[in-house]
Amino acid sequence: MSRPEDLAPPEVFYNDSESQKYTSSTRVQHIQAKMSLRALELLNLSETSFVLDIGCGSGLSGEILTEEGHIWCGVDISPSMLATGLTRELDGDLMLHDMGQGLPFRAGTFDAAISISAIQWLCNADTSYNDPKRRLMRFFNTLFASLKKGGKFVAQFYPKNDDQAQQILGAAKVAGFSGGLVVDDPESKKNKKFYLVLSSGTSVEDERVNLQGVTMSAEEMVKVRRDKKNVKESNKTYLQRKKELMRKRGRTVAKDSKFTGRKRRSRF
Repeated sequence: MSRPEDLAPPEVFYNDSESQKYTSSTRVQHIQAKMSLRALELLNLSETSFVLDIGCGSGLSGEILTEEGHIWCGVDISPSMLATGLTRELDGDLMLHDMGQGLPFRAGTFDAAISISAIQWLCNADTSYNDPKRRLMRFFNTLFASLKKGGKFVAQFYPKNDDQAQQILGAAKVAGFSGGLVVDDPESKKNKKFYLVLSSGTSVEDERVNLQGVTMSAEEMVKVRRDKKNVKESNKTYLQRKKELMRKRGRTVAKDSKFTGRKRRSRF
C-alpha cells in the first residue's frame, strides 16, 4: 500500500472528499484519540497549558487537548482539512500554514507542542525547490524559538525507514533540542508507533542536576548558585582590597624617595 506522502503533496492529497472521509471515519477518530492521549502522556504537563498542534488537520487531536483542559492553536497546510475543522465548532484557533516554511510565532509563545501523523511530510521533496533538509531545519529552529524555556514537543510520526527517523531526530538536535525516540510496540509491524520526544531546555521549576551521583532539587540548585555568587563577590572584594593596598604602598614608597634623593620602585 502506497504511503500518502508518496502520492501527492498534503494540500493536494487532503482535498475536500479525502478530508471529509478522514474526519468521519470512526477508526481514524479512535486511532487519533489514542495517539493524542499518548503524546500528552509523554508531554507530562502538570497544569493547563497553551499547546501548539502542528499538522492539526480537522482538529481530531485538538479535541483531545480541549477535553484534557488545555488551550490550543493548530496549524495545517490543507485548506480542506481546516475547512472541515471549522464546521465542527472546535475550541482551538486554526491557521493555514506550511510548517516546512517555519512557524510564524513570537518567541516563547507556547508551553508545549504536539504533532500527530504529520512531520514525516517534511522529508518529501514535492517540488524542485523543496529541500527536505532545509525544511526540517526551518521547522525545528522556529519551533525551538516558539516554545518557552523548558517547553516540550512530542510528535507521533510514520518514518519511512530508520534513516528517515534519524534524519528527523538529527535536525531536531542541531536546532538545540534534547531528547530522543520512543517506540511503542516495537515488535508489532501493525501497531508499532514512533514518538519524537523533545525538550527545549530545563525550566527553573523542573531543573535537576546529577553531580557525582547526587540528585539536586530546584531549591538546592538555587542555593548552590547563590553560594557561587557569594564566592564571586568575595573574590571581587578581595581583589579590590589588594589593589587599594598596592596603591597605598606605592604612595608610601614615592614619599620615602624624596628624602633619599633617589628613585625607588615598588615591587608591586
